[in-house]
Amino acid sequence: YISNNRSEEIIVTNDVNPGIVNGTAVHRVEFGINKGTFWSPDGNRLAFYRKDETMVSDYPLVNVDKRVAEYETTKYPMAGMKSEEVSVGIYSAATGQTIFLQTGVPKEQYLTNIAWNPSGTEIYIAVLNREQNKMDLNRYDSNTGEFLGTIFTETHARYVEPENPVIFIPQNSTQFIWQSERDGYKHFYLYNTNGELVKQLTKGEWVVTEFVGFGAGGKDLYFMATKESPLNRDLYRINIQSGDMERLTKEEGTHTITYNPHNGYFIDNFTSRKVPRKIRTVDSNGGIRNEMLNVTNPLADYNVGEIKMVNIKSADGKTDLYGRLITPPGYDKTKKYPAIVYVYGGPHAQLVTNSWYVSGWQLYMAQKGYVMFTLDNRGSANRGFEFESVIHRNLGVAEVADQMKGIDYLKGLGFVDETRIGVHGWSYGGFMTGSMMMDHPDVFKVGVSGGPVIDWKYYEIMYGERYMDTPQENPEGYKSTSLLNKVDKLDGRYLIVHGAIDPTVVWQHSLVFVRECVKQGKMLDYFVYPRHEHNVRGKDRIHLMRKITQYFDDFL
Repeated sequence: YISNNRSEEIIVTNDVNPGIVNGTAVHRVEFGINKGTFWSPDGNRLAFYRKDETMVSDYPLVNVDKRVAEYETTKYPMAGMKSEEVSVGIYSAATGQTIFLQTGVPKEQYLTNIAWNPSGTEIYIAVLNREQNKMDLNRYDSNTGEFLGTIFTETHARYVEPENPVIFIPQNSTQFIWQSERDGYKHFYLYNTNGELVKQLTKGEWVVTEFVGFGAGGKDLYFMATKESPLNRDLYRINIQSGDMERLTKEEGTHTITYNPHNGYFIDNFTSRKVPRKIRTVDSNGGIRNEMLNVTNPLADYNVGEIKMVNIKSADGKTDLYGRLITPPGYDKTKKYPAIVYVYGGPHAQLVTNSWYVSGWQLYMAQKGYVMFTLDNRGSANRGFEFESVIHRNLGVAEVADQMKGIDYLKGLGFVDETRIGVHGWSYGGFMTGSMMMDHPDVFKVGVSGGPVIDWKYYEIMYGERYMDTPQENPEGYKSTSLLNKVDKLDGRYLIVHGAIDPTVVWQHSLVFVRECVKQGKMLDYFVYPRHEHNVRGKDRIHLMRKITQYFDDFL
């Protein structure tokens, strides 16, 4: 439905089959997709996703809130199985009619990053094949739905991951900005609508993390990047014509920018390891015009441990890895302390940055006498394509190898008890926790996995096949990374926590692991949160953190 200026509801789609979903995000919110409706520049037409998932497997969930538990279902396309089929409709408010773009076959493809051209006559879509190794930037006639041609194609033997739509230059309907990792780092490229590369705008061994906006007249482009350090986020301005680039934020740390293109001012929300929070208005040259908030240390009255940033070489000896160490308040270097590694380790996440925030739970555990440690291994975000994609087809291998370099660092401190090292993580971090526990049972005494991926063949298509290909294409990779095939190595105390209606890492993952442990006579601790999804939210999260804390207190 849409609503007009008289608050009247207008029906856009009327599919009655529950397997047909219109106007929402598709492809399980991968590829930068976070919504399903896209208005034309003049507001007269609406592009929208139509998702046909009638052919996708129904996955069972159980509602235990009812007197007699009821069966519920969700659509879950597992790696190597049937995927959803997506199309794009264009609804005209003037005529009340809808046409569909001729996006062609195969129907199992990803229609990502929808954008209108300035005149509203064309739609641009980054079309990715299911194998995720070939992306065509296509354009379509928004009036007829006709396919007008491919602007350019990107390929890579591992994967291509478009995450940003085309951005047209203001007052220029023939040139647009494209963001790509084609040279190994995410950068801006200037194209014309004939598919000709005008030039690469940004370049270097650093990552563009966000497009912020254009300056007056479209001559300058503002963006966020890691140019100074992978730990920092800074605002930059580049002149599209000359290529001259300037850093506008001067303080080392993490800047989050909100831009008003009408007056050229920014709100700079700034934090660093030394600065809890500053919020100020900044002009188009980076000059601070007004400070709206300057937070004093919120932990000043608390006895918290020292927080230290550390630098460690990766397992291949080629790359710097960044970590964070929290020591117990007033610790004695002559004593021995238990240590807990908090891990995520997967793509699209970076845990260690130059910012004030550190998990309150980690600070609390340090207060209780634990050394807390976090390391961003290869495979994590914002370090370039090679750094992230080295994990392709063998998830958990390079990541665990790097985490063990972190363990070597902890052991080298002299005050960590090598017989009392634990590990905890959620989701990909739960998979990493299990991998570390079973790949190195002689190192880790205690582990807690939350919502863990156990075997990638049970995970969904879009994310899973990008990093592992299909089980049919990569049987050895699936076999060697499955925690089901490592149960015989389980030795320490291991707790798995799972939400019973988890639609992301489905409950089946941990249940089949429990069954395998029983078969092999391996002891395991297990806790389920009924009616919770992929994480435990709200009031119950207090219970979760108490449970995890108690487990480490009891056994580490």
